[in-house]
Amino acid sequence: MKSGFQNRGGVTRRDAMAMGTSLALTAAGVHGASAQATGAPVRVGGTLALTGPLAQTGAIHKVVGEIFIEQANKSGGLLGRPIEWVLLDDQSKPDLARTLYERLITVDKVDLLLGPYATANILSAISVAQRFNKMLIHHTFGIPKLANYDKHFPAWPLGAEPEKTMPAAVFDALASAGKPPKTIAIVTSKFPSVQFIAAGAREVAKQRGMTEALYLEFEFGNRDFGPIAARVREANADLLFMGAIGLEASQLLEAMDQLNYKPKNHYYVYPTPGPLASSPLGADAMAATAYEDLAPLNSSPTAQAFSKLFHEAASKAKLPYVEPDTQAGTSYAAWQMLSQAVNGAKSLDDQTLADYLKKNGADTIVGKYSFGGANNYGPDLMKVKQVQGGVWSIVWPKETATPGKSLIAK
Repeated sequence: MKSGFQNRGGVTRRDAMAMGTSLALTAAGVHGASAQATGAPVRVGGTLALTGPLAQTGAIHKVVGEIFIEQANKSGGLLGRPIEWVLLDDQSKPDLARTLYERLITVDKVDLLLGPYATANILSAISVAQRFNKMLIHHTFGIPKLANYDKHFPAWPLGAEPEKTMPAAVFDALASAGKPPKTIAIVTSKFPSVQFIAAGAREVAKQRGMTEALYLEFEFGNRDFGPIAARVREANADLLFMGAIGLEASQLLEAMDQLNYKPKNHYYVYPTPGPLASSPLGADAMAATAYEDLAPLNSSPTAQAFSKLFHEAASKAKLPYVEPDTQAGTSYAAWQMLSQAVNGAKSLDDQTLADYLKKNGADTIVGKYSFGGANNYGPDLMKVKQVQGGVWSIVWPKETATPGKSLIAK
């Protein structure tokens, strides 16, 4: 059975997974369809960072897309037609992403656009979509104020002002545990989205009367964290707030450990979750999350089915971390948004689809998306998670905390 994934740019297609029809219908989130999709495919074009420094996370989004397409095509696809994913490798390069999205529209003649991964690459894709008047659904854009195109739709649910709401959530969580930070050390990669959040944390901390013990930026791709660790140890703040992407959090923790230093409380914006949770150095580390395979976030049947499918597919693909978290959850939500727009509006016209999403929003495993705010952003659905006992638990807000779990603060 074909999954609808088209092998392009050297990407290897996985074997299709044999799943039951009832599970497929639930997992795909395709409503009102029960027959195998037939006819000419609906071609969805996009890129992912399948090579380069962002490839580890790009691989997660590739697995999720394959899961969704496999299950959706068993359940009616889009408008009763199978989905074909024309996926290209942007090599983690924004300029290449821009060129490839132009190719997808003008040469490959795709019907719809989705992706890519990472803020800079998405900004490139948005510029192309705007030039060709195409709708673009994407899943990881981190600087909402830059996304001012009226037919872009974010699945990364961080609200319109994450530079304010994300650090505020961390500060509120610590205050609720009786440990409001009085001093803060802010360290950040120059990767655009996390640098943006870290700069915002600086302002929110100042407004709350905290003393800034350190503010330090480093180049994305840096591998020498020894000097940075020394500065963090010297600051010895109540809270280390790191604008981290990927493995940077683990690398800084390892460098601090070489100096026999452990931060009192530590928060990392977008770290690679597996290494941080599995290492003893990651104990009590906090991070942002929108989805985990944890109650109450995984309470819906669709979320439970997706989590099962992702675990199986990620294990088969030999991903280093096989538990579904924010990257996987929001990626799946983006595909759900696309499916609900097309099947709900019964159209492939970009303007019609954009109007449908603005009017109806989308129900996803992450939650209810709406697009009525600034730059098509809705409410902030991000939570705070923390490594406890070698696994992640949701700790804030309290109403969404994993049952029996609360923030460990020092």
